[in-house]
Amino acid sequence: MSGAIAITLGDPAGIGPEIIAKAFRDAPDATRGALVAGDVATLRRASQALAGPGQPAWPVAQIETVAEVGTLPPGCIPVLQVIAPPANIVLGQISAEAGRAAGDCVVWAARAALRGEIAAIVTAPLHKEALAAAGFPYPGHTELLQAEAAAHMGRSVAEVPVRMMLANDELRTVLVSIHMSLRDAIEAVHFEGVLQTLRITHRALSHALGRAPRIGVAGLNPHAGEGGLFGSEERETIAPAIAAARAEGIDANGPHAPDTVFMRARAKHGVQGSGEFDVVIAMYHDQGLIPVKYLGVEKGVNVTLGLPLVRTSPDHGTAFDIAGTGLADASSLVEALRMARTLGSA
Repeated sequence: MSGAIAITLGDPAGIGPEIIAKAFRDAPDATRGALVAGDVATLRRASQALAGPGQPAWPVAQIETVAEVGTLPPGCIPVLQVIAPPANIVLGQISAEAGRAAGDCVVWAARAALRGEIAAIVTAPLHKEALAAAGFPYPGHTELLQAEAAAHMGRSVAEVPVRMMLANDELRTVLVSIHMSLRDAIEAVHFEGVLQTLRITHRALSHALGRAPRIGVAGLNPHAGEGGLFGSEERETIAPAIAAARAEGIDANGPHAPDTVFMRARAKHGVQGSGEFDVVIAMYHDQGLIPVKYLGVEKGVNVTLGLPLVRTSPDHGTAFDIAGTGLADASSLVEALRMARTLGSA
């Protein structure tokens, strides 16, 4: 397997291209051995837009194969042209053309990773509405990658369960459900789903940490149901799933009150592992993402667990409102690159 990391272009109407250019310019240690799976012209425009008055743009080098990454001199952005050049892209505007470009880059990277041609994928932000307008039947990166992995393995999508983990240097959280309405997410809290989440989390973090992770589990209801006064899901569903996981040797603990379990897991003084838990299982999307994002979007990294490939991404969206202004912060992308390299070599 190649040790290269592929960064997908993201939506070309958003901040993806410019944070990629900023990462190569400002964080050479993190971007070492990385390439961009995307469009050369888009990256050149983004790099030029970031250049100060009278200053040259950070150079963009078109490569023909992944192997060329290791032969390039430092100080340039290697781009593999994996899509037809998108036309008529307007910064900050949703379009099917932009969605198609973003989605096609992810498909290329997923297939390259599944074939062992690259070690990991880092996905720049795409816009879900643009992706849908382009005809992709997936609500986001996670589901698209899951479908590609299932097809590669000759399995159904249901046979390749995945989970979303958000992490920074203070907290990790894994979600039982991902992109669905809150009403549907509550219905998704069932025994099999919670137990499967515990298994996937245990397996992935055991591999990454080199030991069994300490897993704290959040309840669904206020005060984790308060003994059934505020709901029965903890007593009837979540606690039995935890018991089943513990019987399998998984170090799972809970269910705990959702308003305090994240504080108990938070690393002290930025030292991972110094909290009471290594990771918290959250019952739905916002329950888990709000605490991580509150600690700093610029530090957060999204990791997809359960795939037969390594995929990370920055913990933010396309930010159409500031696309092209040069204001976008590349810190989360840089952290995603660092985590991808760690997981890809684990």
